[in-house]
Amino acid sequence: MTRTRRSVLLLFAALTCAGLGLSAQSAPAPTPIALWPHGAPGAVGNEPQDIPTITPYMVPSSRSTGAAFVVYPGGGYRMISKHEGEPIALWLNKLGISAFVVTYRVGPRYHYPAPILDGERAVRYVRSHAAQYGIDPHKIGIIGFSAGGHLAVTVGTHFDDGNPQAADPIDRVSDRPDLMILVYALIGIDLDVPGGSSRPMLLGDHPTQAMIDLLSNEKHVTAQTPPTFMVQATDDPWVHVENCLLFAGALRQAGVPFELHLFQHGPHGFGLADGNGSPNTPRLAIWTQLAANWLKLQLSD
Repeated sequence: MTRTRRSVLLLFAALTCAGLGLSAQSAPAPTPIALWPHGAPGAVGNEPQDIPTITPYMVPSSRSTGAAFVVYPGGGYRMISKHEGEPIALWLNKLGISAFVVTYRVGPRYHYPAPILDGERAVRYVRSHAAQYGIDPHKIGIIGFSAGGHLAVTVGTHFDDGNPQAADPIDRVSDRPDLMILVYALIGIDLDVPGGSSRPMLLGDHPTQAMIDLLSNEKHVTAQTPPTFMVQATDDPWVHVENCLLFAGALRQAGVPFELHLFQHGPHGFGLADGNGSPNTPRLAIWTQLAANWLKLQLSD
């Protein structure tokens, strides 16, 4: 090879690499979509924190399973944890599952029912747009972490078939999820630890017993509760293991399929446990493979 030809090839390679880098950097980020384009019910303003959104992370049709998951990050009902949002969506994308990350309203600006309304609306939105997104409307799951897990399990135990007379077509479809994944989830608001923030952020400082009972979801399991995957550390200091143990017992009694994985030791909020914005706890990172195996079983029907 002549020196001139070699120089041309090297230059072409450099330009190609640079072009690829530029392309990757300029790839558009997913755009959040307002769950209520004309204003959310009970909104107290028009600031970003007043506008619940859903952000789609779509899988190309060539490798899509047809399934989609709505993602509820945690944050104690007072913030939205970033490491339980987009990283979870990208993990699901690797499994051929499209994902929709929800930014729901939180306290102290908002209390019940605002976050729950946002969570329910997100499932209805995905199902009502299933054809547009190339999604099977019978393969829509939800995944929630910590307080986002409480939001998820509330949706998964308090769903309805929709209102066929509603003016808004989104409100005409069911918000029942077909599958549910709960990761160190606060399942019963009655089980919030002393000094925990989730109960006061969701219900205020003086909730009635009726409100506490309504949102203690281990008490609301039926045969229609969706199949559930749960994972948690038994010594989690912020979400006691009784949450998933009591829920697992209720699922078993109702005849609902479930899978429960407990780690002897681990922190709260471990996310993907891969150190990429979440705690680097490799021993816990196996939960994603366990969940992937479970999802393959559920979606193979």
